[in-house]
Amino acid sequence: MTTAPAGLGELAADLDAGDPLAPVRDRFLLPEGVVYLDGNSLGPLPAAVPPVLTEVVREQWGTGLIRSWNTHAWWDAPVRVGDAVGRLIGAAPGQTVAGDSTSVQLFGALSSAAALRPGRRLLVTDPGHFPTDQYLADSVARLHGLDVRRVRPGDLERFLADEGDGVAVVSYSPVDYRTGELHDMESLTRLTHRAGALALWDLCHAAGALPLHLDELGVDFAVGCGYKFLSGGPGAPAFLYVARRHHAVWETPLHGWNGHADPFALQQRYTPAPGIARARIGTPPMLSLLALEAALSAFDGVDMAQVRAKSLSLTGFFLRCAEDLLADLGFEPVTPADPARRASQVALRHPHAYGLIQSLASRGIVADMRAPDLLRFGVNALYTSHQDLLTAARRLRETAATGAYDPSPHGAAGTVT
Repeated sequence: MTTAPAGLGELAADLDAGDPLAPVRDRFLLPEGVVYLDGNSLGPLPAAVPPVLTEVVREQWGTGLIRSWNTHAWWDAPVRVGDAVGRLIGAAPGQTVAGDSTSVQLFGALSSAAALRPGRRLLVTDPGHFPTDQYLADSVARLHGLDVRRVRPGDLERFLADEGDGVAVVSYSPVDYRTGELHDMESLTRLTHRAGALALWDLCHAAGALPLHLDELGVDFAVGCGYKFLSGGPGAPAFLYVARRHHAVWETPLHGWNGHADPFALQQRYTPAPGIARARIGTPPMLSLLALEAALSAFDGVDMAQVRAKSLSLTGFFLRCAEDLLADLGFEPVTPADPARRASQVALRHPHAYGLIQSLASRGIVADMRAPDLLRFGVNALYTSHQDLLTAARRLRETAATGAYDPSPHGAAGTVT
């Protein structure tokens, strides 16, 4: 194995020895011999999940049957789990609900926000937004007779100065999913409100990774998935946050029976439930929802300020590893070096990103890539160590230096990258 420059190994050991979150790693069932750096796409399995799912399947479903909607509080789970997420995103109880997919939650949030600003015809989104966010912005605009403007976060102030009086909603993510750049939620929310528009945030790459303060910042709407940093499992339910100040006038675009004020009265006309419960639509995927609830217990007793501090230490250390071990092999960091602008991943640019990521996976380093040339290394302060990152950098150097990878732009290893 390649020897790291003097000091990197010792530094990793010192940083890990002083890590107050190190014991939390035992709350995850990580495969032996694998360095997992793709939790920003799919979090690993929390140790609390298998026994809970076993009990839910064998006892609650197997024995309790339909009675478990009452006896095991299945019916209350969307709001109960929503509040558990709310504690991680700075939301007081009663403003967050879980149960549908990110796309469904985002559609509802965009539509609801636009309806709260009648007469304003512009919907602003980021041209660098994840594709689903852009597709749904276009869809909502088409359905509501709006126009979409794609404006980078850094250009928002200038855009609003010119066209702010026509903007209904600004939809951004605090994290660029490709590069890991962190945007300033506070200033962007303030600019949005100054223009009289509503702020909607996609927290998929932020919830569980860094401290969030939705109530404090005055955010209007937010959505996020349950399967990345929250480790709720593949396809885990997403969440929707709606600020309490909107509850009296907020209308949802999808009127499902679960969101009715009296769902078992089976009335022909829809009457919305009070508060966040009206955001419930159809019957939630209960196994997935309860798996997410169990997964969230990995955050019990965890200070999100410590999570952020360790995340910055991890990403800063990996950037140093990239400089010392990888710069001479054509790797270019695109994640900001400035800690205030860095989220919980490091992205490196290399023309053979796909082949390198596939080769790393065969050597026990699981990361991912985003076309055409970005290698992404996600860190999660709950289980990632500095030694993990040094091991990844060493193996990446060996792989690149020896040419032990497929140089084609996209091989046949699988659809998902």
